[in-house]
Amino acid sequence: MGLIYYGYPKCGTCRKAKQWLEMNNVTFEEVNIAEAPPSKEELKKMIAASDLELKKFFNVSGTKYRELNLKDKLLVMTDEEKINLLSSDGMLIKRPLVFGDGKVTVGFKEEEFDKVWAN
Repeated sequence: MGLIYYGYPKCGTCRKAKQWLEMNNVTFEEVNIAEAPPSKEELKKMIAASDLELKKFFNVSGTKYRELNLKDKLLVMTDEEKINLLSSDGMLIKRPLVFGDGKVTVGFKEEEFDKVWAN
């Protein structure tokens, strides 16, 4: 399985991450997260590979997150409900999301990309 980069073209952080991947000659498949969010099954694999809490996958600074009042709702939702919600709308997912070879990064920090994705 190759590397999949889930990003949003209008997102500056996503553009920086994509540029880092290209400059470091990392081969990846680009997916517009707004048009084709990861499936429930893919999200479950990413969450398991990440060692992060499920809430770290939410774009807490996004308009949609605030509109849906998720800060309070997430507290009473099951993990299954949270994953269903994330898979239903890519704009709820923190981006960029890069996944492959059993590894995942959520968001973009150059040091983390150096550690996880550098060849």
